[in-house]
Amino acid sequence: MKQNKYDDNLFFQKYSQMDRSTKGLAGAGEWKTLEGMLPGFKDQRVLDLGCGFGWHCQYALEHGAQAVTGVDISEKMLAVARTKTDKRIHYIQMPIEDISFSNNSFDVVISSLAFHYLKSFEGIVEKVSGCLVQGGDFVFSVEHPAFTAYGSQDWYYDEKGNILHFPLDRYFVEGKRDASFLGEEVIKYHKTLTTYLNGLIQGGFELTGVVEPQPPEDLLHTVPGMHDELRRPMMLIVAARKKPEQD
Repeated sequence: MKQNKYDDNLFFQKYSQMDRSTKGLAGAGEWKTLEGMLPGFKDQRVLDLGCGFGWHCQYALEHGAQAVTGVDISEKMLAVARTKTDKRIHYIQMPIEDISFSNNSFDVVISSLAFHYLKSFEGIVEKVSGCLVQGGDFVFSVEHPAFTAYGSQDWYYDEKGNILHFPLDRYFVEGKRDASFLGEEVIKYHKTLTTYLNGLIQGGFELTGVVEPQPPEDLLHTVPGMHDELRRPMMLIVAARKKPEQD
């Protein structure tokens, strides 16, 4: 069975209190970096995989998208999305792995912090390629492979609770990790940087951008502990474009 942690009542309650939930895109530290890597949305058909509360769907619509579809496994997430975003956005409840859209259905596919919950990245690339037009854009963020490798996703501390370092181990051993997020146990799947980038190249995409986002300058001075986020990468943002088929 595919994981649907966001429909767990306690987990959903905790997630709903995060800044990225209450403040929308402005509450996501990586947003400005991701925004700069997005293509133009005017007159485009946009698909958002793992759309959550629908903030990216709303952004695409407000920036001229012709049609926007959001897919998420969580009924609770989509219930909020339908109340907080434009009624013209079409939401579908299903696992990302199960999407099956017709060829050339979309001009742009985006995804924010969802693919590290999925076992196979190659499978997603194949699905996206199938529904994306030639020359279409695929932009996504994931937790950085250095962040997912060890599994615990927490710092090492000394006996006084001071941060010592962040553990990096088992990097080339891909697969399931039992992680802690918001104080709850969550299953994630570690993948190497090679898997992400070569998966796209071998799947018929050309890379147009790769960024390891850093915390915005304003957050470094206003959020306690944010300077520690400069000690290791937490996220990876990749932009790619589907190459034309060779004759």
